[in-house]
Amino acid sequence: MMQYGLNSIREKLYQLIIARLEGEKINHKGYRDNIISLVQKDIGGFILFGGKRDEIKEFIDELQSISKIHLFIASDIERGVGQQIKGLTDFPCPMAIAAAINRYKEKDISLLKNAITAIAKEAKDVGINMPLIPVLDVNQNPDNPIICTRAYSDSAEAVAWFGSFFIEIFERECLISCAKHFPGHGDTTVDSHIALPVIPKPFGEIYDNDLMPFVMAIKKAVSAIMIGHLSLPAIDSKPSTISTKLITDLLRKRLGFQGLILTDALNMNALKDIENLPARSLNAGATILLHPIDVEQTVRDIENALRSRLIDKSTINSALFYIMKAKEKFKNIKKVRFNIQKHASLSKQIIQKSITIVKRTAKILPLKELDKCSLYFAGDRSISETSLLRTYFKNFLHIMDMDNVEYPTEFSIFAIFTNVSAWSGTSGIHDIEIQKIKRLMKNSKKSIIISFGSPYILRHFNDADILIAAYEAGENQQNAVLKLLNKGMRYFKGYLPVKLYAS
Repeated sequence: MMQYGLNSIREKLYQLIIARLEGEKINHKGYRDNIISLVQKDIGGFILFGGKRDEIKEFIDELQSISKIHLFIASDIERGVGQQIKGLTDFPCPMAIAAAINRYKEKDISLLKNAITAIAKEAKDVGINMPLIPVLDVNQNPDNPIICTRAYSDSAEAVAWFGSFFIEIFERECLISCAKHFPGHGDTTVDSHIALPVIPKPFGEIYDNDLMPFVMAIKKAVSAIMIGHLSLPAIDSKPSTISTKLITDLLRKRLGFQGLILTDALNMNALKDIENLPARSLNAGATILLHPIDVEQTVRDIENALRSRLIDKSTINSALFYIMKAKEKFKNIKKVRFNIQKHASLSKQIIQKSITIVKRTAKILPLKELDKCSLYFAGDRSISETSLLRTYFKNFLHIMDMDNVEYPTEFSIFAIFTNVSAWSGTSGIHDIEIQKIKRLMKNSKKSIIISFGSPYILRHFNDADILIAAYEAGENQQNAVLKLLNKGMRYFKGYLPVKLYAS
């Protein structure tokens, strides 16, 4: 392995690790020096969280100039680079994209391609060369706390179709696309950040449904696949991250994948009780250890595993082979200029198209006098307390602040804010909120429920006159809903990408 310039086993071990990089801390000398120290030790790369465009761009350029081997710069940019980096574009979540794009309309397909190309350009602009997308989980469980709107659909075919466009465009732009979370995190009720989800399905069902988008991704030459922290008893009694049966036998041999295999973040609680986790992940077939809690301790742990023969050098060298092969691609990355205003306009266009009428039983749109309606907030208070909807309604209140929900009202609009985020443990709202909304609806002559987040929440409110799915709680989504309420039914263009089940 001398041709890679890695002369010691310790240098090779650092090369297998992608460490956390906090973009908001890079102006602190101590933190900056620590990151540079990791580069000098031949760290494989970083997973980037947060920061400002110009500062991140400059710092990553500096790190790449110091590193003797090109660094992986990974980032979770499922909603565009603006999800992480200030000054770049927020695009809608995968489920909203699926709601906006009709797969059978060439105009919509062109819009999708333009959006993906915009994300690729912005990623390259700041130095991200490993976008941790597409999400290929098929969201089959309405109560999934961590995938939900991060998935394109509950249809494996639809997920594979959308994922293929991301892979084709990212790979053409010489970026490393990373499909996740193999073999599929869509049918769980547990967030793997908190505990280990168990998927007790037969292998045939897993193969035909959950695995299908990954099979398509491999055919489209995806560069990397991330392993979810999952338990699939039909495949192995061991968690997937340390399962040779799943990683080597299924993914490498049976499915024929010859690219990078990343663990999901090793700081997650799903695997917190597993000893020798880094070494056992590599033994199972992983090539990259993503986001360990402590980089230095991880290196020491693998050194100890080598000394005790829990792992051997050939496994390290095999992982290194895949890493170096992937990094060859970076020689061809070319940054291009772009118009950030056009990207913002493109995002707003997709958001406008994504807003979906799920149900209507009354001709009550367009609403010309919003200030005569009562607005009730539910769900995430941190969003509702700063919601721009407050400026359009004279009467508004969060339902959890109401003691009496029995009095009659003429017209009620319910804005329910939810957010799919790590460690929260839910993508829905509490039962007490559901019951309060139902009682308020019963005492309203007309009612509209708007879900700014998980569309599955709407399944609890079948008696409403109108149900609207907006998929996210951002200002652009709120503005889009307001405009459409004012315009009327025929201006809603979204397609519901999932099936809703009545409560």
